Amino acid sequence: MFKIVAKEKLSDVIYRTVVEAPKIARKRKAGQFVVVKIDEQGERIPLTISDADPEAGTISIVFQTVGYTTKQLSTLKVGDHILDIAGPMGHPTPVKNYGTVVSIGGGLGTALGRPITEALYKAGNHVIAIISARNKSLVMFEEEMRKISHELLIATDDGSAGFKGFPTQLLQKLIDEGRKIDLVVCVGPVPLMAAVSKVTKPYSIKTIVSLNPIMVDATGMCGACRVTVGGVTRFGCVDGPEFDGHQVDYDELMKRLKTYTEREQEMNQRFAPHEAGFQEVKR
Repeated sequence: MFKIVAKEKLSDVIYRTVVEAPKIARKRKAGQFVVVKIDEQGERIPLTISDADPEAGTISIVFQTVGYTTKQLSTLKVGDHILDIAGPMGHPTPVKNYGTVVSIGGGLGTALGRPITEALYKAGNHVIAIISARNKSLVMFEEEMRKISHELLIATDDGSAGFKGFPTQLLQKLIDEGRKIDLVVCVGPVPLMAAVSKVTKPYSIKTIVSLNPIMVDATGMCGACRVTVGGVTRFGCVDGPEFDGHQVDYDELMKRLKTYTEREQEMNQRFAPHEAGFQEVKR
């Protein structure tokens, strides 16, 4: 049982929850994730560790309410417990002093990429952070990212904050200016990671993306999270979650992510809060 010690609503659909998990907090490294199971009847879902405090023995998870389980998770309050949290899982980000690193986060990906950015910053890299969202109200972790980067650029679709346009345009501008970029790390929606990789590939700029394939057991046994990287089948849970962005088959990944779309819509309609409501979990 893992006790919730803090909770924050970051937007209408995004939450940050801090949970007591001392062993995970001590071992976790940037880029790793956990698998969460709320109760005995619940499904197992992977969530990135957005932060950890080894001294306090806590980890933070930031998630978006896109399905039944994440909606149920959003109803838990401080003092409630989560049945199971397994982790840390996945390979950590390969952190070293590369030189100049561009860290790109799209939407929720900004929160998930924050620990990676921080680790690269602490390793002595010159970090240029690019964060993006549809509009100013959805820009996340701006001040946190400002503290762990040497340059912070913001892109919004409507221009309500920073540059009007996409993070790929800001990245291309840096390249066109002749900035020497040694590594690009991107965390966000699959179309964004694909677009970033498309920009960097002609310049042979090393690019790391953090993939979010469907996972079931997260041990490499079920094969649900398989992705094609460099023409070879890999498993997101045990081989990833980070891969060479230039080698990922994004079209296949996006198709596989839509596998259970109809089922998810059915569950959301069946268990929508305004119809059936979520029962508060008291443990």
